[in-house]
Amino acid sequence: MLTGNNLVAGEWRGGAATFTAVTAAGGASVDPAFAEASAADIADACAAAAAAQPTFAAMPLSQRAAFLRLMADKIDALGDTLTQRAMAESGLPEARLNGERGRTVGQLRLFADEVENGAWQGLRIDHAIRDRTPPKPDLRMRRLPLGPVAVFGASNFPLAFSVAGGDTASALAAGCCVVVKGHPAHPGTSELVAGAILAAIREAGLPEGVFSLLNGTGHSLGETLVKDPRITAVGFTGSRAGGLALMNHAAARPVPIPVYAEMSSVNPVVVMPARMAEAADELAAAYVGSLALGAGQFCTNPGILLAVKSEATSRFVAGVGAALGSIPAQTMLTSGIQNAFTKGIAVIAAQPGAALVGTGAQGTQACGQAHVYTVSGADFRANRALADEVFGPSSIIVTCADLAEVAAILEEMEGQLTATLHMAADDYAEARDLLPILEARAGRIIANAWPTGVEVTHAMVHGGPFPATSDGRSTSVGTLAIDRFLRPVSYQDMPAALLPKALLDGPSPVLRRIDGTFHA
Repeated sequence: MLTGNNLVAGEWRGGAATFTAVTAAGGASVDPAFAEASAADIADACAAAAAAQPTFAAMPLSQRAAFLRLMADKIDALGDTLTQRAMAESGLPEARLNGERGRTVGQLRLFADEVENGAWQGLRIDHAIRDRTPPKPDLRMRRLPLGPVAVFGASNFPLAFSVAGGDTASALAAGCCVVVKGHPAHPGTSELVAGAILAAIREAGLPEGVFSLLNGTGHSLGETLVKDPRITAVGFTGSRAGGLALMNHAAARPVPIPVYAEMSSVNPVVVMPARMAEAADELAAAYVGSLALGAGQFCTNPGILLAVKSEATSRFVAGVGAALGSIPAQTMLTSGIQNAFTKGIAVIAAQPGAALVGTGAQGTQACGQAHVYTVSGADFRANRALADEVFGPSSIIVTCADLAEVAAILEEMEGQLTATLHMAADDYAEARDLLPILEARAGRIIANAWPTGVEVTHAMVHGGPFPATSDGRSTSVGTLAIDRFLRPVSYQDMPAALLPKALLDGPSPVLRRIDGTFHA
């Protein structure tokens, strides 16, 4: 049974002010009412996280890993109860949410393995050289958790990027306590997951301040949370406006903190001439499938496609128009997202040179109707509004005079999460010239596939230069995400009796760099 309460360090708390979840498809209220977190709830959650931080950070890595696996087991055990609630609140289909639950628990288990591996600590030992002039001191370094982290649940992934999603998983893996601001679009889903985390905390015997969940609909909750002096970092997935607001709050604190915000991206796709000539029809169908997947509500949606004007490109555009006719209207996550999508489409349609290629089927007011437009390279370059993200099932095909114009458009683009090259062997020489441009603007460069879909692995980068993310040196997906919540600490001439065990001389199960050489 859902309580509608906030979880503050093991205590379920109600409140005077409440809000109600609604179904994505029809806007009907879904019981129960949920309590808005008060200023006292926020302060208590942050204080409990700060109090639990030393104990959680110091626990053996094997115990931290066991806790992450226990979290995964508890969330997985929610099964259909979790899926059905998430379906009602998000409008996402059952298969998608079951897959997302699998991804959520899978990344928790992957981080558990990473924690046990220990290489993420960056252990280094540089032995002293006392008879050198001047003498070289003994230096030993490891990376430690920053401290309590505020995580903001995302609207478009109620499981994998929310209460127990990638930001929470990587922060806990780093040894940081977590305070989550649940997304108001799916509070029941959030409470179910939070309850599973609390059960894992209690079974593992951890301090209950390791995790809290706060509910709310207004911006003040997020602002107060980020400004709390006990919070040391922020993880966010959402709009550019939201991410920039959090960055400003964090920078204005007496002690500024890092905000790792994933914000906006149009994920340009380049179809090279030889590849277009050999597979225009195949590419058209796959492109439409990618841009309409999940009602286009992916941060890696292919919002811009670039191709050189040719007979094959004309066939591609015609194929896109034909393929769009079979795309059903799909329920969007919230009425706010649907309204913003409708306005975004209207903006594109009003731009000089923009021509409608086709649309998908029309649905109810809660649905997003797929749209694709085409525009010349010259008109695209002359109108910056065409390069803005429209979150939903839409895209723009830019027909360019030649590859030089393709390169010029890419050079003028903002930072992106992804960039894609579709190419045949005959395109490799020209594609090689485009690679440096793409490397400077995207966190992930894809060959002959589509950007929708992010694998959780060691080598994945789900980040990119601003404004794709607030810090292009980081990723929010994959085991490298743990780096965001760690800082290096060096120990100089520290007596062995006081050194961390991982930095003592002698055999170690963890990869270390000793006097410049790596030792397994």
